[in-house]
Amino acid sequence: MSVSTLTASDDVVEYLAAHEKKSMLRFITCGSVDDGKSTLIGRLLYDSKLLYDDQLSALESDTKKHGTQGDKIDFALLVDGLAAEREQGITIDVAYRFFSTDKRKFIVADTPGHEQYTRNMATGASTADLAVILIDARKGVLTQTRRHSYIASLLGIRHIAVAVNKMDLVGYSEGTFEKIETDYREFAKDLGFESITCIPMSALDGVNVTGKSRETPWYNGCALLQFLETVKVRGGLSEKPLRLPVQWVNRPDLDFRGFSGTIASGVVRPGDHIVVLPSAKRSKVKSIVTMDGTLAEATPDMAVTLTLEDEIDISRGDVICAGKAPAEQTDQFAAHLLWMAEDALFPGRQYLLKTANRIVPATITELKHKVNVNTLEHLSGKTLELNEVGFCNFNLAQPIAFDSYKDNRRTGSFILIDKRTNATIGAGMIDFSLRRAKNVHWQDLDVNKAARASAKHQRPCVLWFTGLSGSGKSTVANLVEKRLHDLGRHTYTLDGDNVRHGLNKDLGFSDADRVENIRRVGETGRLMADAGLIVLVSFISPFQSERRMARELMEDGEFIEVYISTPLEVCEQRDIKGLYAKARRGEIKNFTGIDSAYEAPELAEIDIDTSEVQAANAADQIVMYLKDNGYLEG
Repeated sequence: MSVSTLTASDDVVEYLAAHEKKSMLRFITCGSVDDGKSTLIGRLLYDSKLLYDDQLSALESDTKKHGTQGDKIDFALLVDGLAAEREQGITIDVAYRFFSTDKRKFIVADTPGHEQYTRNMATGASTADLAVILIDARKGVLTQTRRHSYIASLLGIRHIAVAVNKMDLVGYSEGTFEKIETDYREFAKDLGFESITCIPMSALDGVNVTGKSRETPWYNGCALLQFLETVKVRGGLSEKPLRLPVQWVNRPDLDFRGFSGTIASGVVRPGDHIVVLPSAKRSKVKSIVTMDGTLAEATPDMAVTLTLEDEIDISRGDVICAGKAPAEQTDQFAAHLLWMAEDALFPGRQYLLKTANRIVPATITELKHKVNVNTLEHLSGKTLELNEVGFCNFNLAQPIAFDSYKDNRRTGSFILIDKRTNATIGAGMIDFSLRRAKNVHWQDLDVNKAARASAKHQRPCVLWFTGLSGSGKSTVANLVEKRLHDLGRHTYTLDGDNVRHGLNKDLGFSDADRVENIRRVGETGRLMADAGLIVLVSFISPFQSERRMARELMEDGEFIEVYISTPLEVCEQRDIKGLYAKARRGEIKNFTGIDSAYEAPELAEIDIDTSEVQAANAADQIVMYLKDNGYLEG
C-alpha cells in the first residue's frame, strides 16, 4: 500500500479524532480545454502518496491502453472515468475526489474545459471555496479561462490559484509566466476576488505541485499543495444564521411530530428561538433528533429532525430560520442566470424554479442585460443562448424564502426546470428582492367574477383559437362571436392582427417576441374573463409552452383550446394575404410553418379542420360545445 499506514501500536482513536478535526477545503480545477486539469489532480494524488497499490496498478495498465503522454504515466486517467473521456482525452463530467494531508482534508472537483460543458463546470463551482484555474503557458489567457473565472466569481468563489501549466514546454520562461500573470490580473481586477495566487508548474512532471522545484529558481512563492494547505477562506456556513428547509413532516405516531431536513447554514441547539417562513410563527427548539439519538447541537449538512415547544403548522417547503435573523420573502427578485439549455431562454415563458426544498412556477419578466465574459461589459439582448449569463427580473407564482446569494449560497441559489421535459435549463443566483414585490398585493373587490358573470347570465371562459396562418381561425372566431351576440351573450375578440396595432405594437416576430405577444394576450384574456366575458382569442400562438402558460392563468374549465388543424398545404393554397409566397421567397423571416416551427396541440378541447368542415358548421360546433358544457347558463 502506497499511503501511510498505522502500526498496531498507534492510537487509532486518537488518529481518527485528529483527522476529524482537520479543516475541509473544497476546490475545483477549471480553465480551457487540454490545459491539464485532470493531470494536475492525478499528480497531486500520486506525489502525496495517496494512492493504493491496486490504483497504481490500474493506472499503469490504463496508461498503456489509453495514455496520451508517451512513455510517461498519464495521471489524467485517475479522474477521467467515462469511456468517452478516455477515448477523446478530455473531461466531460465533473469528477469529485477526496484526499487529505497532515494539515487538511480536501474535496476536489475536476471540471470540463469544453465550452459545451460549461454547465458542468458551474455545478462543480457551486460548492467550492477556491478555484484552481489552469492556463497553458503556450496559449495564455483564453476565452474559456475568462468564462470560467467569471462563473467562479458569480458563484461566490473569492480565492483563485492560477496554475500556469506546461511551463516545461516554454523552457520555464520567467517572462512568459509574468506576462500571463499580468494579463490575468488585469482581466480579473473587477471580479471581486479576495486573493489571486499565480504558480508556474508542470503537472505532468510534478514541478511546483507538491513541493518547490529547482526548475523555477526565479519563483519565490510556494508549491500548489502548500498553498492549498494554508490558504484561509472566509467563514463557513456555521457562522451564518440558521436555515433549515423542511423536507418532511415526521409523524411516526400520535405522540411525535418533528420537522426533518438538512441544515443549510447555521448551528441549532435545544432552546434556540426560531421563526418559520412563510407563516412567521415563532417557537423554541425542544430537541434535535437523529437516527443515533438526540444531539446537543447540529451544524450545516447534518440531516436532523427538530421538535418544537409549540404546536405550529409547518409543511414541506417551509424554512425554519434563526429567530433573530430570518430570511427574506419575495415573489419578485433580480438574479444572475447561467443558461444551460440548447434552446434559448425567452422572457415571458413559464418555467419551474426549484430552491433547496420548493418548486414554484416562475417567469422571467425582463432580461436586463447579458454579460460579455471577455470584457465583462453589459450587452442588450432579448434571449440567452447556451452558456450565456444574464441579469434578469423574475416573477414567481408564490413567494419563497431566500437570502441574497452573496450572503448565503445555499438559500440564494436556484435552478430552472423545463416544464415539458423536466430538464435543468438554468442556474441562478439571487441578488435582491424587487421592492414592488413587497408592496403590490391583489386587491379584493366586492363585485367579483362570479357577480359579473351572473349579471350576464353566462360562465366566463377563454376560447383560444390556434392554428397556422390561413387556417381559418379568425373567420371561425368571428362567426362564433356573431352567434353568441345573437344569443344575447357578452363577448370580446382578441385578434392577432388587431392587437399588434396597439397593445403589442412594439413586438416583432422573433421567437422571443412571439412569447411576449402571447404572454400579454393571456394576461389580457384573464382580466376579461374576470370581467365575466366570453373571450375569443385568435392567434397562431405556435408554442405549446405559451398556450400552456395561458391555460394556467385561468381557473379550471375557463380555458378552451380550439385547434384549427387545417394542413399547411391547404393554408398555402388559400394564402389570403400573400404571406406564404413572400416567406417562400425569403421576403418574410420567422414565418410560422416555413422557417419558424408550429407546435400542434396534443389535447385540445376542440379540433376542427376547415378543409373538411365549413366555417359556419365549425362555428355551430363550438357554440354547441359551450351550450353542452354550461357556459351559456347563468
